[in-house]
Amino acid sequence: MDWSIQEIARLAGATSRTLRHYDDIGLLAPSRIAANGYRHYDEAALVRLQRILLLRELGLGLPQIAEVLGDSAGSAAQVAEASALQTHLELLRQEQQRIGRQIASVESTITALTEGKELMAENMFDGFDHTQYKEEVEERWGRQAYADGDRWWRGLSDDDRAAWKQRVADLNRDWIAAAESGIAPDSDEAQAVARRHVEWLTGVPGTPASAPGGDVKGYVMGLGEMYVADPRFGANYATSDGGSTGAEFVRDALRVYADANL
Repeated sequence: MDWSIQEIARLAGATSRTLRHYDDIGLLAPSRIAANGYRHYDEAALVRLQRILLLRELGLGLPQIAEVLGDSAGSAAQVAEASALQTHLELLRQEQQRIGRQIASVESTITALTEGKELMAENMFDGFDHTQYKEEVEERWGRQAYADGDRWWRGLSDDDRAAWKQRVADLNRDWIAAAESGIAPDSDEAQAVARRHVEWLTGVPGTPASAPGGDVKGYVMGLGEMYVADPRFGANYATSDGGSTGAEFVRDALRVYADANL
């Protein structure tokens, strides 16, 4: 039994374009190509795709994933894969616990509001911790990057934090609207949003985009790829039809902007 590329894209929450790209770079070949030219994938290909998606969520780039999966018959590769999956499982459990704390916190607030009870401030923000990505940021961009960003965030007033969050919400809303409107990523409208996005990125201390002499172009394009690869970020640009089309639109528009301006 096998599945068409459209079926796999739908099931995996990916796109046909992404699967074709994986084929082009030798990461995931279809098990067969039908007479009409459509790619089809068997069970072994599905298992490999699951591994690819899990490793992407761990933050590995496609070249690193190719190395991990390169020798699937070798015992060393199997141990490395098992270790990576174990790390991923632990991250999922940590996220599950954090979301569980958030749910309990919100439920407690709802109960207090509906029953006229006193709000317990010390419990209201359990699970809402901006430091949850500390290790990930430090691994990607270094300890100084996290320290600078953390110091900047803690130094903001409540009004400044609210304004910053509103700026992010406005950007996300305008990206989704642009993606759903059918305009091209290189259109003037999309590039205007891309410019705002880059201005926002360069205004956050601690990021490679804010450092003097930093690789702003590489950082912006890398983030665009991460928006597509990482569901945590891609969810910010989810269009009404679901999937990752919104994140792909953002990535493509940022790539055009970076090539032309950075």
